[in-house]
Amino acid sequence: MLGRIRRISGWRRRWQARSRIQKMDLYTRNTMKSMLWFFLLTWGGLPLLAAGPRSALVTALSVALLVLNIAQGVVGTRRIGPAYDDYLGHGTFPRRLLAAPAVLLGVGTALLAALTAMDSRSAFPLLLTDLPIALMIPYALLVPARTFLLHCLGYAAAVVAFFAAAGVRGMELVAPLPMVVATGALMLITVRPGAWGLRNMWQAEEAKDVQARLAVAEERLRFGRDMHDVLGRNLAVIALKSELAVQLAERGRPEAVAQMIEVQRIARESQREVREVVRGYREADLAVELDGARGVLEAAGIDCAVTGAADGLPAGVQSALGWVVREATTNVLRHGNARRCAIRLAADGPAVTLVVENDGVPDRAPAAPGSGLAGLRERLAPMGGTLEAARTGERFLLTVTVPLHSAAELAEELTV
Repeated sequence: MLGRIRRISGWRRRWQARSRIQKMDLYTRNTMKSMLWFFLLTWGGLPLLAAGPRSALVTALSVALLVLNIAQGVVGTRRIGPAYDDYLGHGTFPRRLLAAPAVLLGVGTALLAALTAMDSRSAFPLLLTDLPIALMIPYALLVPARTFLLHCLGYAAAVVAFFAAAGVRGMELVAPLPMVVATGALMLITVRPGAWGLRNMWQAEEAKDVQARLAVAEERLRFGRDMHDVLGRNLAVIALKSELAVQLAERGRPEAVAQMIEVQRIARESQREVREVVRGYREADLAVELDGARGVLEAAGIDCAVTGAADGLPAGVQSALGWVVREATTNVLRHGNARRCAIRLAADGPAVTLVVENDGVPDRAPAAPGSGLAGLRERLAPMGGTLEAARTGERFLLTVTVPLHSAAELAEELTV
Protein backbone atom coordinates (compact mmCIF):
# COMPACT_ATOMS: atom_id res chain seq x y z
CA MET A 1 0.00 0.00 0.00
CA LEU A 2 2.79 2.43 0.95
CA GLY A 3 4.66 1.55 -2.24
CA ARG A 4 1.59 2.37 -4.32
CA ILE A 5 1.17 5.71 -2.53
CA ARG A 6 4.83 6.53 -3.16
CA ARG A 7 4.45 5.72 -6.87
CA ILE A 8 1.38 7.94 -7.14
CA SER A 9 3.21 10.75 -5.33
CA GLY A 10 6.18 10.29 -7.66
CA TRP A 11 3.93 10.55 -10.75
CA ARG A 12 2.32 13.67 -9.31
CA ARG A 13 5.70 15.30 -8.60
CA ARG A 14 6.98 14.50 -12.09
CA TRP A 15 3.80 15.93 -13.60
CA GLN A 16 4.08 19.15 -11.59
CA ALA A 17 7.76 19.46 -12.50
CA ARG A 18 6.84 19.78 -16.19
CA SER A 19 6.28 23.14 -17.84
CA ARG A 20 2.91 24.01 -19.37
CA ILE A 21 4.01 23.21 -22.89
CA GLN A 22 5.50 19.90 -21.72
CA LYS A 23 2.22 19.00 -20.03
CA MET A 24 0.29 19.88 -23.18
CA ASP A 25 2.68 17.81 -25.28
CA LEU A 26 2.34 14.78 -23.01
CA TYR A 27 -1.45 15.17 -22.84
CA THR A 28 -1.78 15.32 -26.65
CA ARG A 29 0.36 12.24 -27.25
CA ASN A 30 -1.39 10.19 -24.57
CA THR A 31 -4.79 11.26 -25.92
CA MET A 32 -3.91 9.79 -29.31
CA LYS A 33 -2.67 6.58 -27.69
CA SER A 34 -5.85 6.36 -25.62
CA MET A 35 -7.97 6.89 -28.73
CA LEU A 36 -6.18 4.02 -30.45
CA TRP A 37 -6.93 1.64 -27.57
CA PHE A 38 -10.48 2.96 -27.24
CA PHE A 39 -11.26 1.96 -30.82
CA LEU A 40 -9.51 -1.36 -30.27
CA LEU A 41 -11.53 -2.22 -27.15
CA THR A 42 -14.88 -1.08 -28.60
CA TRP A 43 -15.08 -1.47 -32.36
CA GLY A 44 -12.34 -4.07 -32.33
CA GLY A 45 -14.08 -6.36 -29.88
CA LEU A 46 -17.83 -5.75 -30.20
CA PRO A 47 -18.30 -7.23 -33.70
CA LEU A 48 -16.70 -10.48 -32.53
CA LEU A 49 -19.00 -10.67 -29.50
CA ALA A 50 -22.20 -9.60 -31.28
CA ALA A 51 -22.37 -12.42 -33.85
CA GLY A 52 -24.11 -15.69 -33.14
CA PRO A 53 -22.72 -19.23 -33.08
CA ARG A 54 -19.95 -19.89 -35.59
CA SER A 55 -17.93 -22.76 -36.94
CA ALA A 56 -14.64 -23.68 -35.38
CA LEU A 57 -12.70 -22.15 -38.30
CA VAL A 58 -14.55 -18.82 -38.04
CA THR A 59 -13.95 -18.76 -34.30
CA ALA A 60 -10.26 -19.50 -34.75
CA LEU A 61 -9.88 -16.78 -37.39
CA SER A 62 -11.81 -14.35 -35.16
CA VAL A 63 -9.44 -14.97 -32.28
CA ALA A 64 -6.46 -14.60 -34.63
CA LEU A 65 -7.85 -11.26 -35.87
CA LEU A 66 -8.38 -10.05 -32.30
CA VAL A 67 -4.81 -10.98 -31.34
CA LEU A 68 -3.51 -9.25 -34.46
CA ASN A 69 -5.56 -6.17 -33.61
CA ILE A 70 -4.02 -6.07 -30.12
CA ALA A 71 -0.56 -6.40 -31.70
CA GLN A 72 -1.46 -3.44 -33.91
CA GLY A 73 -2.34 -1.43 -30.81
CA VAL A 74 1.01 -2.20 -29.16
CA VAL A 75 3.03 -1.41 -32.29
CA GLY A 76 0.99 1.69 -33.15
CA THR A 77 1.34 3.09 -29.63
CA ARG A 78 5.11 2.89 -29.92
CA ARG A 79 5.05 4.74 -33.26
CA ILE A 80 2.94 7.70 -32.12
CA GLY A 81 5.69 9.35 -30.03
CA PRO A 82 8.36 9.34 -32.79
CA ALA A 83 5.77 10.54 -35.31
CA TYR A 84 4.97 13.54 -33.10
CA ASP A 85 8.69 14.25 -32.68
CA ASP A 86 9.06 14.26 -36.47
CA TYR A 87 6.07 16.58 -36.96
CA LEU A 88 7.27 18.99 -34.24
CA GLY A 89 10.81 19.02 -35.58
CA HIS A 90 12.26 17.38 -32.46
CA GLY A 91 13.49 14.29 -34.27
CA THR A 92 13.30 12.22 -37.46
CA PHE A 93 10.92 9.32 -37.93
CA PRO A 94 12.66 6.43 -39.72
CA ARG A 95 10.27 5.30 -42.45
CA ARG A 96 11.23 1.68 -41.80
CA LEU A 97 9.17 1.89 -38.60
CA LEU A 98 6.03 1.95 -40.79
CA ALA A 99 6.79 -1.53 -42.13
CA ALA A 100 5.50 -3.45 -39.10
CA PRO A 101 2.11 -1.67 -38.79
CA ALA A 102 1.69 -1.83 -42.60
CA VAL A 103 2.29 -5.59 -42.64
CA LEU A 104 -0.06 -6.11 -39.71
CA LEU A 105 -2.72 -4.04 -41.48
CA GLY A 106 -2.36 -6.12 -44.66
CA VAL A 107 -2.63 -9.43 -42.78
CA GLY A 108 -5.56 -8.11 -40.76
CA THR A 109 -7.39 -6.98 -43.89
CA ALA A 110 -6.91 -10.42 -45.48
CA LEU A 111 -8.26 -12.12 -42.34
CA LEU A 112 -11.21 -9.74 -42.27
CA ALA A 113 -12.02 -10.49 -45.92
CA ALA A 114 -11.91 -14.23 -45.26
CA LEU A 115 -14.15 -13.92 -42.19
CA THR A 116 -16.65 -11.75 -44.04
CA ALA A 117 -16.82 -14.28 -46.89
CA MET A 118 -17.42 -17.17 -44.46
CA ASP A 119 -19.90 -15.31 -42.23
CA SER A 120 -21.52 -12.56 -44.34
CA ARG A 121 -24.30 -11.88 -41.83
CA SER A 122 -21.89 -10.91 -39.03
CA ALA A 123 -20.68 -7.44 -38.10
CA PHE A 124 -17.10 -8.14 -39.19
CA PRO A 125 -16.95 -5.28 -41.76
CA LEU A 126 -17.32 -2.80 -38.89
CA LEU A 127 -13.74 -3.69 -37.98
CA LEU A 128 -12.68 -1.46 -40.89
CA THR A 129 -13.37 1.52 -38.60
CA ASP A 130 -10.74 0.18 -36.19
CA LEU A 131 -8.24 -1.91 -38.15
CA PRO A 132 -6.35 0.92 -39.98
CA ILE A 133 -6.16 3.33 -37.02
CA ALA A 134 -2.86 1.97 -35.65
CA LEU A 135 -1.19 2.98 -38.92
CA MET A 136 -3.32 6.05 -39.69
CA ILE A 137 -2.49 8.02 -36.53
CA PRO A 138 1.29 8.16 -37.02
CA TYR A 139 0.97 8.28 -40.82
CA ALA A 140 -1.27 11.37 -40.64
CA LEU A 141 1.63 13.20 -38.95
CA LEU A 142 4.27 12.11 -41.47
CA VAL A 143 2.74 13.01 -44.85
CA PRO A 144 0.75 15.97 -46.21
CA ALA A 145 -3.03 15.83 -45.80
CA ARG A 146 -3.65 15.39 -49.53
CA THR A 147 -1.20 12.49 -49.73
CA PHE A 148 -2.81 10.91 -46.68
CA LEU A 149 -6.30 11.05 -48.20
CA LEU A 150 -5.06 9.64 -51.52
CA HIS A 151 -3.41 6.75 -49.70
CA CYS A 152 -6.66 6.16 -47.77
CA LEU A 153 -8.49 5.85 -51.10
CA GLY A 154 -5.80 3.45 -52.26
CA TYR A 155 -6.24 1.34 -49.13
CA ALA A 156 -10.02 1.39 -49.62
CA ALA A 157 -9.55 0.08 -53.16
CA ALA A 158 -7.20 -2.63 -51.83
CA VAL A 159 -9.86 -3.65 -49.28
CA VAL A 160 -12.47 -3.98 -52.00
CA ALA A 161 -10.00 -6.11 -53.98
CA PHE A 162 -9.35 -8.32 -50.93
CA PHE A 163 -13.08 -8.75 -50.32
CA ALA A 164 -13.76 -9.52 -53.99
CA ALA A 165 -10.97 -12.11 -54.07
CA ALA A 166 -12.45 -13.73 -50.97
CA GLY A 167 -15.81 -14.06 -52.72
CA VAL A 168 -17.68 -11.25 -50.97
CA ARG A 169 -20.53 -9.87 -53.09
CA GLY A 170 -23.29 -7.31 -52.83
CA MET A 171 -23.32 -4.48 -50.28
CA GLU A 172 -20.63 -6.17 -48.22
CA LEU A 173 -18.26 -5.52 -51.14
CA VAL A 174 -19.19 -1.84 -51.54
CA ALA A 175 -19.45 -0.90 -47.84
CA PRO A 176 -15.68 -0.85 -47.10
CA LEU A 177 -15.05 2.09 -49.43
CA PRO A 178 -16.99 4.82 -47.50
CA MET A 179 -16.05 3.27 -44.15
CA VAL A 180 -12.30 3.47 -44.81
CA VAL A 181 -12.54 6.99 -46.26
CA ALA A 182 -14.62 8.19 -43.28
CA THR A 183 -12.15 6.66 -40.83
CA GLY A 184 -9.22 8.31 -42.63
CA ALA A 185 -10.96 11.69 -42.62
CA LEU A 186 -11.75 11.31 -38.92
CA MET A 187 -8.11 10.56 -38.12
CA LEU A 188 -6.97 13.50 -40.23
CA ILE A 189 -9.22 16.08 -38.57
CA THR A 190 -8.47 14.64 -35.13
CA VAL A 191 -4.71 14.19 -35.27
CA ARG A 192 -3.45 17.02 -37.49
CA PRO A 193 -5.12 20.05 -35.85
CA GLY A 194 -3.95 19.03 -32.36
CA ALA A 195 -0.40 18.45 -33.59
CA TRP A 196 -0.47 21.75 -35.50
CA GLY A 197 -1.53 23.65 -32.39
CA LEU A 198 1.14 21.89 -30.35
CA ARG A 199 3.80 22.80 -32.91
CA ASN A 200 2.75 26.46 -32.76
CA MET A 201 3.01 26.39 -28.97
CA TRP A 202 6.51 24.91 -29.12
CA GLN A 203 7.56 27.51 -31.67
CA ALA A 204 6.17 30.30 -29.48
CA GLU A 205 8.07 28.87 -26.50
CA GLU A 206 11.29 28.70 -28.50
CA ALA A 207 10.72 32.24 -29.80
CA LYS A 208 10.29 33.45 -26.23
CA ASP A 209 13.61 31.86 -25.24
CA VAL A 210 15.34 33.42 -28.26
CA GLN A 211 13.84 36.80 -27.41
CA ALA A 212 15.10 36.55 -23.83
CA ARG A 213 18.60 35.61 -25.02
CA LEU A 214 18.60 38.48 -27.50
CA ALA A 215 17.54 40.90 -24.76
CA VAL A 216 20.42 39.74 -22.57
CA ALA A 217 22.86 40.00 -25.48
CA GLU A 218 21.58 43.49 -26.34
CA GLU A 219 22.01 44.60 -22.73
CA ARG A 220 25.56 43.25 -22.67
CA LEU A 221 26.35 45.11 -25.88
CA ARG A 222 24.90 48.31 -24.45
CA PHE A 223 26.93 47.97 -21.27
CA GLY A 224 30.07 47.15 -23.25
CA ARG A 225 29.48 50.15 -25.53
CA ASP A 226 29.00 52.49 -22.55
CA MET A 227 32.16 51.20 -20.88
CA HIS A 228 34.10 51.63 -24.13
CA ASP A 229 32.82 55.19 -24.54
CA VAL A 230 33.79 56.06 -20.96
CA LEU A 231 37.16 54.33 -20.74
CA GLY A 232 38.39 54.31 -24.32
CA ARG A 233 39.17 58.02 -24.64
CA ASN A 234 40.43 58.44 -21.07
CA LEU A 235 42.76 55.44 -21.27
CA ALA A 236 44.18 56.76 -24.56
CA VAL A 237 44.86 60.15 -22.93
CA ILE A 238 46.42 58.48 -19.88
CA ALA A 239 48.72 56.43 -22.11
CA LEU A 240 49.85 59.51 -24.09
CA LYS A 241 50.41 61.65 -21.02
CA SER A 242 52.29 58.87 -19.26
CA GLU A 243 54.55 58.53 -22.30
CA LEU A 244 55.13 62.27 -22.29
CA ALA A 245 55.87 62.26 -18.56
CA VAL A 246 58.46 59.48 -19.03
CA GLN A 247 60.20 61.43 -21.78
CA LEU A 248 60.20 64.64 -19.72
CA ALA A 249 61.52 62.78 -16.66
CA GLU A 250 64.35 61.28 -18.72
CA ARG A 251 65.37 64.82 -19.73
CA GLY A 252 65.11 66.07 -16.17
CA ARG A 253 62.29 68.48 -17.00
CA PRO A 254 60.06 69.58 -14.10
CA GLU A 255 56.96 69.46 -16.34
CA ALA A 256 56.92 65.67 -15.85
CA VAL A 257 55.36 66.16 -12.42
CA ALA A 258 52.53 68.24 -13.90
CA GLN A 259 51.86 65.58 -16.51
CA MET A 260 51.64 62.84 -13.86
CA ILE A 261 49.29 64.99 -11.81
CA GLU A 262 47.12 65.30 -14.90
CA VAL A 263 47.26 61.51 -15.37
CA GLN A 264 46.13 61.07 -11.78
CA ARG A 265 43.24 63.48 -12.32
CA ILE A 266 42.07 61.70 -15.47
CA ALA A 267 42.32 58.31 -13.72
CA ARG A 268 40.12 59.52 -10.88
CA GLU A 269 37.67 61.04 -13.35
CA SER A 270 37.52 57.70 -15.20
CA GLN A 271 36.88 55.92 -11.91
CA ARG A 272 33.98 58.24 -11.17
CA GLU A 273 32.49 57.82 -14.64
CA VAL A 274 32.72 54.02 -14.39
CA ARG A 275 30.86 54.13 -11.06
CA GLU A 276 28.13 56.21 -12.69
CA VAL A 277 27.79 53.74 -15.56
CA VAL A 278 27.63 50.77 -13.19
CA ARG A 279 25.19 52.57 -10.90
CA GLY A 280 22.91 53.38 -13.83
CA TYR A 281 23.16 49.79 -15.01
CA ARG A 282 22.32 48.33 -11.61
CA GLU A 283 19.53 50.73 -10.64
CA ALA A 284 15.97 49.65 -11.40
CA ASP A 285 13.03 52.01 -11.80
CA LEU A 286 10.15 50.72 -9.67
CA ALA A 287 7.34 52.09 -11.87
CA VAL A 288 8.94 50.61 -14.99
CA GLU A 289 9.48 47.27 -13.26
CA LEU A 290 5.84 47.12 -12.09
CA ASP A 291 4.54 47.81 -15.61
CA GLY A 292 7.04 45.33 -17.05
CA ALA A 293 6.04 42.64 -14.56
CA ARG A 294 2.37 43.02 -15.45
CA GLY A 295 3.12 42.87 -19.18
CA VAL A 296 5.43 39.85 -18.95
CA LEU A 297 3.12 37.85 -16.69
CA GLU A 298 0.01 38.57 -18.75
CA ALA A 299 1.91 37.63 -21.92
CA ALA A 300 2.65 34.29 -20.24
CA GLY A 301 -1.06 33.75 -19.55
CA ILE A 302 -0.91 34.72 -15.85
CA ASP A 303 -3.46 37.20 -14.49
CA CYS A 304 -1.53 39.99 -12.79
CA ALA A 305 -3.04 42.69 -10.59
CA VAL A 306 -0.80 45.60 -9.52
CA THR A 307 -1.98 48.02 -6.82
CA GLY A 308 -0.16 51.01 -5.41
CA ALA A 309 2.13 53.63 -6.96
CA ALA A 310 5.85 54.35 -6.68
CA ASP A 311 5.44 58.15 -6.72
CA GLY A 312 7.16 60.00 -3.90
CA LEU A 313 9.42 57.16 -2.76
CA PRO A 314 13.17 57.83 -2.41
CA ALA A 315 15.27 56.81 -5.41
CA GLY A 316 17.21 54.22 -3.40
CA VAL A 317 14.01 52.57 -2.18
CA GLN A 318 12.56 52.50 -5.71
CA SER A 319 15.74 50.89 -7.03
CA ALA A 320 15.80 48.20 -4.33
CA LEU A 321 12.09 47.40 -4.67
CA GLY A 322 12.43 47.39 -8.45
CA TRP A 323 14.98 44.59 -8.14
CA VAL A 324 12.60 42.73 -5.84
CA VAL A 325 9.81 42.97 -8.43
CA ARG A 326 12.18 41.80 -11.16
CA GLU A 327 13.40 38.78 -9.17
CA ALA A 328 9.89 37.87 -7.98
CA THR A 329 8.55 38.01 -11.56
CA THR A 330 11.36 35.75 -12.73
CA ASN A 331 10.57 33.24 -9.97
CA VAL A 332 6.85 33.22 -10.86
CA LEU A 333 7.69 32.45 -14.48
CA ARG A 334 10.38 29.86 -13.80
CA HIS A 335 8.96 27.96 -10.84
CA GLY A 336 5.54 26.36 -10.68
CA ASN A 337 2.53 26.97 -12.93
CA ALA A 338 0.97 30.17 -11.66
CA ARG A 339 -2.43 31.31 -12.90
CA ARG A 340 -2.74 34.49 -10.83
CA CYS A 341 -0.25 36.92 -9.32
CA ALA A 342 -0.90 40.00 -7.19
CA ILE A 343 1.64 42.78 -6.55
CA ARG A 344 0.73 45.24 -3.81
CA LEU A 345 2.74 48.35 -2.93
CA ALA A 346 1.81 50.45 0.10
CA ALA A 347 3.60 53.25 1.98
CA ASP A 348 2.27 52.99 5.52
CA GLY A 349 3.68 55.79 7.62
CA PRO A 350 7.39 55.29 8.29
CA ALA A 351 7.79 52.24 6.03
CA VAL A 352 6.93 51.01 2.56
CA THR A 353 5.73 47.45 2.01
CA LEU A 354 5.82 45.41 -1.18
CA VAL A 355 3.90 42.12 -1.35
CA VAL A 356 4.07 39.66 -4.25
CA GLU A 357 1.64 36.73 -4.04
CA ASN A 358 1.12 33.96 -6.58
CA ASP A 359 -0.45 30.52 -6.81
CA GLY A 360 0.65 27.38 -8.66
CA VAL A 361 3.57 26.57 -6.37
CA PRO A 362 4.73 22.95 -6.95
CA ASP A 363 4.13 20.53 -4.10
CA ARG A 364 7.78 19.91 -3.40
CA ALA A 365 10.71 21.63 -1.74
CA PRO A 366 13.52 22.93 -3.97
CA ALA A 367 16.65 20.84 -4.11
CA ALA A 368 18.75 23.80 -2.92
CA PRO A 369 17.83 27.37 -1.91
CA GLY A 370 18.36 29.82 -4.75
CA SER A 371 20.68 32.79 -4.54
CA GLY A 372 18.10 35.31 -5.78
CA LEU A 373 16.37 35.94 -2.44
CA ALA A 374 19.70 35.97 -0.60
CA GLY A 375 20.97 38.66 -2.99
CA LEU A 376 17.84 40.73 -2.40
CA ARG A 377 18.30 40.52 1.36
CA GLU A 378 21.86 41.79 0.96
CA ARG A 379 20.62 44.66 -1.18
CA LEU A 380 17.95 45.61 1.38
CA ALA A 381 20.17 45.26 4.46
CA PRO A 382 21.90 48.71 4.22
CA MET A 383 18.45 50.36 4.24
CA GLY A 384 17.24 48.34 7.20
CA GLY A 385 14.83 46.47 4.93
CA THR A 386 13.57 42.94 5.52
CA LEU A 387 12.42 40.20 3.18
CA GLU A 388 10.16 37.33 4.18
CA ALA A 389 9.14 34.41 2.00
CA ALA A 390 6.33 32.06 3.04
CA ARG A 391 4.49 29.24 1.34
CA THR A 392 0.97 28.10 2.19
CA GLY A 393 -0.34 25.18 0.17
CA GLU A 394 -0.01 26.20 -3.48
CA ARG A 395 0.44 29.91 -2.68
CA PHE A 396 3.72 31.75 -2.27
CA LEU A 397 3.96 35.09 -0.47
CA LEU A 398 6.96 37.43 -0.69
CA THR A 399 6.86 40.42 1.67
CA VAL A 400 9.44 43.23 1.69
CA THR A 401 9.43 46.08 4.17
CA VAL A 402 11.77 49.10 3.97
CA PRO A 403 11.75 51.84 6.66
CA LEU A 404 11.65 55.19 4.86
CA HIS A 405 13.60 57.13 7.48
CA SER A 406 16.54 54.71 7.28
CA ALA A 407 16.55 54.94 3.51
CA ALA A 408 16.51 58.72 3.63
CA GLU A 409 19.37 58.81 6.15
CA LEU A 410 21.38 56.42 3.99
CA ALA A 411 20.82 58.62 0.95
CA GLU A 412 22.05 61.68 2.88
CA GLU A 413 25.21 59.84 4.00
CA LEU A 414 25.93 58.75 0.42
CA THR A 415 25.42 62.32 -0.78
CA VAL A 416 27.84 63.69 1.81
